[in-house]
Amino acid sequence: MIHARGLSRAFQTGRGRSRSEVLAVAGVDLDVAEGEIVGFLGPNGAGKTTTLRMLTTLLRPSSGSAAVAGFDVARQPVEVRRRIGYVSQSGSTSPESPAGEEVLAHGRLYGLDRRRVEARGRELFEQLDLHGMWTRRSRDMSGGQRRRLDIAMGLVHDPGLVFLDEPTTGLDPQARANLWEHIRALRDERGVTVFLTTHYLDEADALCDRVLVIDHGRIVADGTPEALKAQLSGDLIELELADRGSTPLALAVAAAVAGIGSAEQDGPLLRLRTPRAGRVVPELVRALDAQGIGLAGIEVRRPTLDDVFLELTGRSLREEAA
Repeated sequence: MIHARGLSRAFQTGRGRSRSEVLAVAGVDLDVAEGEIVGFLGPNGAGKTTTLRMLTTLLRPSSGSAAVAGFDVARQPVEVRRRIGYVSQSGSTSPESPAGEEVLAHGRLYGLDRRRVEARGRELFEQLDLHGMWTRRSRDMSGGQRRRLDIAMGLVHDPGLVFLDEPTTGLDPQARANLWEHIRALRDERGVTVFLTTHYLDEADALCDRVLVIDHGRIVADGTPEALKAQLSGDLIELELADRGSTPLALAVAAAVAGIGSAEQDGPLLRLRTPRAGRVVPELVRALDAQGIGLAGIEVRRPTLDDVFLELTGRSLREEAA
């Protein structure tokens, strides 16, 4: 559904002698297969929005190429637009307009017959839990309802690929979880390919078949959430010793246990890294007990996508979103 090679975009900044060129996207290669849900992550200023705008034909590439839904974004932008849906972060509804009228107007922009648009729109309202909302004004709808209305507008012309830009920003946890179910249903029940940007790492982890991370205008990671997390140094085991005087011996014992990659002291804790904590912990506890080393506590933490993001970019995506 998306095939890009060497996709770049430069911007001119300043005036006169201070004029310079800034390369916002520096040769992006990416592929998205039909039926995938792909998350696109990146720090502020990394080139994420610029890439999204090029893929949706809102910005012409400076160099490179991209085919979306089988058509070139630079040479065939109208054909691309006919085949994609785009839901912006800010939404596109008028507060005073009835929801149904918004959908009808959007469908008519694609040249669709009014009767066909209304039938399709009402079908989407049922699928997206917008029962009884056809005549309600956007301003009288909840945040979650407005986001689902945005998605309905993006799907009214029945695209095979939909771009969702920060689809759950500002929603409460219940509304977010509800929208996740609808996004999954787009793929599972309708076969729609979904390309989404998000600042929520739990969202990318829960929804996406694959995650792309962009930084400094280049793709720095591409893989499933589990594969990306596995690239880190493994699960973290934190041990709190009953007697801190036994720390040197505990470090030696831990280093001797098969499967532990690193062991170090971090204040009152021992921090251990291992690819498979579930297999290592029982043996580790037995080894410490055999040496008479008591534990006041033990905690195991698996790597998160935020750990991956921090490792790749030096920044936390939670900090970027704050």
